[in-house]
Amino acid sequence: MKILAVQNRMGIGDTVIFLPYIKAIYKKFNSPISLLVKESAKANQFLNQCSYIDKIIILERDRINKRHNGFFGSINLIKDLKKHKFDKIFIFNSSFRYNLIARFSRIPDIYQYPLFQKTKQHITNMPKKFLKDKLNLEIDENPEIEIDNESISLSAKKFRINKNEVNIILGIGGSGPTKRIPAKTFLKVIEKISNFKKCKFFLATGQNKEEQVILNEIISSEFKNFCVPLDKLSIKEILPVIKNCNISICNDSSFSHLSAALNVKTITLMADTPLIYGNYNTNMYPIIPDGENVVSHNTSGKDKINPDKIFKKFLEIHN
Repeated sequence: MKILAVQNRMGIGDTVIFLPYIKAIYKKFNSPISLLVKESAKANQFLNQCSYIDKIIILERDRINKRHNGFFGSINLIKDLKKHKFDKIFIFNSSFRYNLIARFSRIPDIYQYPLFQKTKQHITNMPKKFLKDKLNLEIDENPEIEIDNESISLSAKKFRINKNEVNIILGIGGSGPTKRIPAKTFLKVIEKISNFKKCKFFLATGQNKEEQVILNEIISSEFKNFCVPLDKLSIKEILPVIKNCNISICNDSSFSHLSAALNVKTITLMADTPLIYGNYNTNMYPIIPDGENVVSHNTSGKDKINPDKIFKKFLEIHN
């Protein structure tokens, strides 16, 4: 049986969040699932070893590659999907366009969110209800990313990861400026943890100019000898580093989702995003800005994330 799942949200985190639902379909039909995802999801870099994933098909609808954009793009997508001869398709959105594409791709069994109901769809409740209604599946699992032991061992040797130390991922990047906690906050956390225990900090971030400013401020500090920058590595190369770590402390970024899905305890710093993105996984321990009872878009709390609270949460998890 050949099954396709459509998850057309933008980022890595969105794709990670949907993994339990993809895996549940795999278990139901005893068949690995192909994914239709955007290039920005970078699924090839972190799902290439997952036993429940078959093929990853890229939805070419971005600023550079527009092959699947518009009317003629839909025709191209139909041609692409026809080649695979899928038996079933699960569409995790309410778009009538994808419904038509599935039909014209001659996929016999089409499962989809209710049509024309795009607004206010909860990121986790909606897919749970969808699979409960369609397949009578009860899903309450963490996302899971699989990685082979050899990659983990090689990474430990390459980065001289000492299991007698506390190895910590610091996800200092972020997809937007309001999500990026200032370097001074991370430096205070590094100081507190270093005074408590011998540690090594792996700094996970991208090549964005603003992210590089935060990275450079940290690696030029008095704690530079405890820090290892990972900004030159791909997601695929960073995964085994994360898996070797004891704890992850991350902005609301791809690294918080990836580390939690690798079963690493992850402190999520929620400055400007709905809390569900930082607590949907039981490996996640959210910190919200001082003075706030909830956090959402436009909270603008990156300067109010308290390093004392991060350290306190670190002690709770470490102990």
